Amino acid sequence: MLYFLEAVDEINKLVPTAENVKATIAVEQSRLTTFLDTVLNLIAEYTPKVISSIIVLLIGMWVISRVAKIAEKTMAKRNLDISLRTFLKSLLSIGLKIILIVTVAGMIGIGTASFVTILGAAGLAVGLALQGSLSNFAGGVLILIFKPFKVGDTIEAGGQTGEVKEIQIFNTILLTADHKTVILPNGPLSNGTIVNISRYGSLRLELNFAISAENNLDTVKQAIKSALDQNQKVLLSPEAGIFIGKVTDGAVNITVKPYCNPEDNAQLTSELYHDIKAAFDKNKIKAPIQQRLIHNVAN
Repeated sequence: MLYFLEAVDEINKLVPTAENVKATIAVEQSRLTTFLDTVLNLIAEYTPKVISSIIVLLIGMWVISRVAKIAEKTMAKRNLDISLRTFLKSLLSIGLKIILIVTVAGMIGIGTASFVTILGAAGLAVGLALQGSLSNFAGGVLILIFKPFKVGDTIEAGGQTGEVKEIQIFNTILLTADHKTVILPNGPLSNGTIVNISRYGSLRLELNFAISAENNLDTVKQAIKSALDQNQKVLLSPEAGIFIGKVTDGAVNITVKPYCNPEDNAQLTSELYHDIKAAFDKNKIKAPIQQRLIHNVAN
């Protein structure tokens, strides 16, 4: 009997009483009420911020799209290279979107100081790693904007002379007269001296001759002019120049400066030397005779 009573006492201890159940329910109900109040307060506090942030985000994306289109039209009117237009449009769009996202995050209440610091550090690291490439990129942008030369021009730069075949973001491709492909980085190219040989559509040659001082200069000039007039590669305007130089050792130096198209440069130079020499022979124009003065020194 005693054993039975002890077992009943143990069962009563394990089974909670009604008062204990009520107390537990009251505590849990209080916790639930507090949680719901917190959630409702957060919703009430952040709902206007979230709604305004979404509105700002949508309006900002629309404005960025419009700005990018306007920028592209402006660059197209300035006849910028299509590759540069596409790159600058993407760069502008991405930059404005980053600013918009940081602004929206700040409106919601997210701390943006650390975010901006991370972006700045990342940008500094990338800039240091790509210092040379960024210099070439900046040079390419300057070349495409200010256009010191364009595709098809013949330029002299970086110790190289050739026709510009392609202007890339980082490099400029030249084709030399002996068909060598030269790749010039845009950074040093934009900061160095550039000689645009074909910018004005014509090129002035310089041919030098020496004749005997015994020749009639009017006859010489007429022979040269006749050779120039017979060659169709010589431009009529501007008019070619024939200049008489100084007389040295019985020889007269003559400089002939005709104009031609840049692509006819090498061929016309060869043809004119041939034609003017033939004109000299036809008109019996004498070449200078080298004079040697021999001193006989007696022993």
